[in-house]
Amino acid sequence: MSIEKQCISKTNFQFKGQTNYYKGKVRDVYSINDELIMVASDRISAFDHILTRPIPYKGQVLNQIAAYFIKNTEDICPNWINAVPDPNVSVGKACEPIRVEMVIRAYLTGHAWRTYKSGLRTLCGVSLPEGMKEHDRFPQPIITPATKAEEGHDEDISKEEILAKGIVAKDIYEKMEAYTHKIFERGTQMAAERGLILVDTKYEFGLYNGEVTLIDEIHTPDSSRYFYADGYEDRQAQGLAQKQLSKEFVREWLMDNGFQGKEGQTMPNMPDEFVWKVSERYIELYEKVTGKTFQKADTSNVIKRIENNISNYLNNI
Repeated sequence: MSIEKQCISKTNFQFKGQTNYYKGKVRDVYSINDELIMVASDRISAFDHILTRPIPYKGQVLNQIAAYFIKNTEDICPNWINAVPDPNVSVGKACEPIRVEMVIRAYLTGHAWRTYKSGLRTLCGVSLPEGMKEHDRFPQPIITPATKAEEGHDEDISKEEILAKGIVAKDIYEKMEAYTHKIFERGTQMAAERGLILVDTKYEFGLYNGEVTLIDEIHTPDSSRYFYADGYEDRQAQGLAQKQLSKEFVREWLMDNGFQGKEGQTMPNMPDEFVWKVSERYIELYEKVTGKTFQKADTSNVIKRIENNISNYLNNI
């Protein structure tokens, strides 16, 4: 069976009571009654572009990691999930999204490092210390928000700009800020127990009956970056690259093949060998961060499986 036949590249369901359908970069979202049904596809995005080929089991990995971490942070703040009726599906409250991503960083890595290397010493209104090297730890985690774009690139923005422009009310923003620090602290502790370092991540929030509520996924390889803790200090001392569990290696492969999402650039087509390598990385991350063995769901007729499981859920509520 070809890779594409084993994967969820797109869905087009019509459920009883369905009022809306939205296709995101990775998720297909169905509105039914007062709930959202999110199908985690096997699409993969980088530089705000969907890549040409899906990744086997990627959607299952994302959905199950997100459900695992949301369950383990429900004592910190309310979240949107009500049920997980299929390995690739989460069902939950239809919240009003807050159009700001709360990006939190504990290390000078990725976008923060690229900004720093360019000579800038401020990111989203946050001052960055002098004399840092790539992957060095910040004195304490910093929040570098981004406006949530409908399409195209999200834009860096400071807390001061967010409040001055009235994008988010002060009390709501400060609650998001407090939740972000607490969820990140929990994620950092859970990662450390598994021999990992939670480097940076992002959280999204919405309002449900006026209450700030955690939405979307958390602590997955699409939204987070992890280092292996073992050897981190030695690699830093020697100026070596850190061993990562994230999709940064996909971005690096794209850059090596001449693509960064810029105008005029052509996205390279991933060969089968690289597609399976990406799949293996996602499964490795699932097993590493959860401590559980990944159980591959049946993909012989994956679209029908998902449709049946969602229909059974809807028939039983």
